[in-house]
Amino acid sequence: MKITQIEAIPFAIPYRKPLKFASGEVHVADHVLVRVHTDEGIVGTAEAPPRPYTYGETQESIVAVIDKLFAPQLIGLSAWERETMHARMDRTVGNPTAKAAIDMAVWDVIGQAAQVSVSELLGGWSDRMKVSHMVGFAPPEEMVSEAERIRDTYGITTFKVKVGRQPYTLDVEACRALRASLGDDVRLYIDGNRGWSASDSARALREMDDLGLDFAEELCPADDVLGRRWLVSQSKIPFVADESAPTPADVTRELLAGSATAISIKTARTGFTNSTRVLNQCEAMGVEVVIGNQIDGQIGTLCAVAFGAAHRATTRRAGELSNFLDMADDLLAEPLVIEGGTLRVREGSGLGLDIDQEKLERYRLDR
Repeated sequence: MKITQIEAIPFAIPYRKPLKFASGEVHVADHVLVRVHTDEGIVGTAEAPPRPYTYGETQESIVAVIDKLFAPQLIGLSAWERETMHARMDRTVGNPTAKAAIDMAVWDVIGQAAQVSVSELLGGWSDRMKVSHMVGFAPPEEMVSEAERIRDTYGITTFKVKVGRQPYTLDVEACRALRASLGDDVRLYIDGNRGWSASDSARALREMDDLGLDFAEELCPADDVLGRRWLVSQSKIPFVADESAPTPADVTRELLAGSATAISIKTARTGFTNSTRVLNQCEAMGVEVVIGNQIDGQIGTLCAVAFGAAHRATTRRAGELSNFLDMADDLLAEPLVIEGGTLRVREGSGLGLDIDQEKLERYRLDR
């Protein structure tokens, strides 16, 4: 089962409303659809979301690195030769979401060939995950209104609150409003996207000590080495490394340095293969994990829930699987549905996804 072609198709779908956070804001899902073709007619599919403010990748760079470097290196390999594929792609530094999309599309091929779902191949622990929803920057009353709508419509009771604004008291006020409105039955945690200094982070956490936050994520920059260690050492809640830990080696560095006590796993940047390595590291070290979101569309979300539901450790907390709700449309022929606060893994072999060809033609940018 040889790889014969790798497609990188740029597309753009607008969001109904932008998601705003400390490192930027997203108005359009300008992603890349990645398809791996084989000589047996099996096609694997995944999605690469460019995040230039996090990894330096753009839609154009993802298409270029796949077309110019990765495809020529991988065409002709068997779809089962995953280690060889990674060795060849790793000759090129960076480009995490491009590599991850190829990895996940290849797993989709393997699942289809074996007539088994990718989630079962990865571990098969559960057929669903609890869902958390990210609430972006807005006036407190708007953030509360969105959270109430998501709770009442989809049954979601875990919320990740974007923080990192100046002054930090804006976000303290927002978190207080959310807790007051939603009550103690809802779980809240915060994500600063590196927007605060260590000292402001410490002040904010002290002022929110009574809110029962589950954990805090990337409150200050990754290169603030001593500040992060100081902050984590005094925190009463777990600190999640996200942007600071995009590779297994970075995970080791952050944990051993005392700069984090938990890890966000994002299949959009580590695929299924390296996400498994990160998860194994964390389990061996007794470190909690959460399934993160790269502001994925439905294809990326389907990949994330396939991985998250496959393992015990990743099902212990709600996964960030709902940002596609803010997109005006998507490419799946059968849209994802969140019910009762959970998202199910797709039935069928591989990832169980089908692309709506009419929508792909409408939104693709290379025609």
